[in-house]
Amino acid sequence: MPTPPPTAPFGAPQETPNARFSPPPLLSSSYPITLKFEDVGYRVKVDRKKGGINIKRMVSLMSVDGGTTAAAGQEKIILNGVTGMVSPGEILAVLGPSGSGKSTLLNALAGRLGQGQGLTGTILANGCKLSKPVLRRTGFVTQDDVLYPHLTVRETLIFCSLLLLPRTLSKAEKISVCDSVIAELGLVKCENTIIGNAYIRGVSGGERKRVSIGHEMLMNPSLLILDEPTSGLDSTAAHRLMTTLTTVVAQQKGKTVVASIHQPSSRVFQMFDKILVLSEGQCLYFGKGSEAMSYFETLGFKPSFPMNPADFLLDLANGVWHQADSSVSERERPNNIKQTLVHSYNTILAPKVKEAILNNTDTSTKHTLHQQQQQQQQTLEITSHRDGRSYNKFKNMNITISLSNWFNQFSVLLQRSLKERKHESFNPLRVFQVVAAALLAGLMWWHSDYGDVQDHLGLLFFISIFWGVFPSFNSVFAFPQDRALFVKERASGMYTLSPYFTARIVGDLPMELLLPFIFLTITYWMSGLRPDLWSFLLTLLVVLFYVLVSQGLGLFLGAAIMDAKQASTVAAVVMLGFVLIGGYYVHKVPSCMGWLKYVSMTFYCYRILIYIQYGDGKRIADFLGCANHGGIIISDRGHCKFVEQDLVGQISPWVCFGALVFMFVGYRMLAYLALRKIKT
Repeated sequence: MPTPPPTAPFGAPQETPNARFSPPPLLSSSYPITLKFEDVGYRVKVDRKKGGINIKRMVSLMSVDGGTTAAAGQEKIILNGVTGMVSPGEILAVLGPSGSGKSTLLNALAGRLGQGQGLTGTILANGCKLSKPVLRRTGFVTQDDVLYPHLTVRETLIFCSLLLLPRTLSKAEKISVCDSVIAELGLVKCENTIIGNAYIRGVSGGERKRVSIGHEMLMNPSLLILDEPTSGLDSTAAHRLMTTLTTVVAQQKGKTVVASIHQPSSRVFQMFDKILVLSEGQCLYFGKGSEAMSYFETLGFKPSFPMNPADFLLDLANGVWHQADSSVSERERPNNIKQTLVHSYNTILAPKVKEAILNNTDTSTKHTLHQQQQQQQQTLEITSHRDGRSYNKFKNMNITISLSNWFNQFSVLLQRSLKERKHESFNPLRVFQVVAAALLAGLMWWHSDYGDVQDHLGLLFFISIFWGVFPSFNSVFAFPQDRALFVKERASGMYTLSPYFTARIVGDLPMELLLPFIFLTITYWMSGLRPDLWSFLLTLLVVLFYVLVSQGLGLFLGAAIMDAKQASTVAAVVMLGFVLIGGYYVHKVPSCMGWLKYVSMTFYCYRILIYIQYGDGKRIADFLGCANHGGIIISDRGHCKFVEQDLVGQISPWVCFGALVFMFVGYRMLAYLALRKIKT
């Protein structure tokens, strides 16, 4: 093999990380983690009658790894007997084609696959099973960059630092940690640029990936796991990213890095201390990257021309081997090549790897995390005993800290929500939509006569329809769109569910209520509704509260279904039923369907709006000259009969308002319970 190319292109500018990075004293004590995994396997049973969840889980895993599904009643083996070890200060690269099980292996090493979910084998950190202290010191960077598009690089990392870092650090210290990470990852030039997405121009792909890595590095993790950090990047950008990563490992000795790489360049390949080659869930090679080519050469597999070692290994993992002096087509031998390589690994390398794992007893760091936890607990107990009120004071201190932490999380999440969602809520197109609808309604009902009851009832019902459908359809996308980021942040322990949910609800209030205020202010005074300030204010309050109820319905459907298209379809059907049963289109509803109006928020809102305009119906009956005997309007004229059907003998407005309050609370409680069921 020829000498690989140099690690830096000639004359190319380099983004060198800041060598003066030094995290605060509390974060600088990074405990080394030696990660060992032996005979790791993962399989999913396909059972279409009982295991619909298993099918979805397998499809999601295989969509990440690029594989195919198995027939019903069979088991899909994703990983089979994978063994390896990576020590502090080393970078382990997991190589393999699409569908080889790279992402699944990383999820297992990060503790995201439970033992009871088809995972077998042993995964140890410093000789102990994966525990919460270890997982807290584990950073996991997913393949997709899940970030808020409208926040800048600096805002993104600052909000993460305020949520992630310990309460013992002040706000200034947390911002200092954020600035250090920005400097270390070479993000100073773009720190004030928004992240962006496919529709919004922002930072480049390499910078976005470094922001994702910086998100995990804020806690100075001992174990850093990256799922294809160079995917979508060109060779130079991928090399710069890996250079940054290797510099971080070199500066902060003790970090353990595991990364899956799909197709690294030769320069990037040289940066790996160890490599693990997978093919269809089975291991073909584990060892030093510099010794991989010589190992396969001893088995008789040698490239016929100079090529990138990573490309050669991927060819072997796919069962492709270019042999110049062979007349046998390579299409006839892929399975034979794979079987030969798997058998050679199991008989030659696997015993040596397992022996090395058994002989490696890292006694210096075996129980470091456990000992630290015990020392902290003893310190708290000693401090509380000195005060003479150990139990009560410790309990009260925990309650105070919990409340303080809750309000801190709520405050940060509320600020982030307002910064991010203001671009969506005050979108010019959405504002134009509301203003145009208000002007159109105002012109259609321009100064209509107070006696035109039917026209006014139509306007009131239009308001009920518009502000029932519009908020519910907008809010139904809220949780499905944020699901990936919500699951990622919850898994990393950034916050609990209640402050996130409360911040989302409170943050939506000013933005969701401004547009209906503008709409009603325009429409009410252009139309011929009661021209007094008190009636306008009552109508405005009812509509604003009705908007919040409709929003709660959308939040519940979105959280329960967690699929934007399906949730919007269900919301359309539900709102259609609410509108039909609302009391304007059909008056004589069949008895078997009459109960539906009592679950329709449109029905209650419509009744309250009628009451605000016409009271109990007597005033408008007198105005029209209709006879009223005991609350029953008697007349043969069509308009009086219409008044009888719509204005007399209806539910009390206070009952309607109480029903809306119940729905306001109930829909949000159901949405909260639905979010609790999402596994993180």
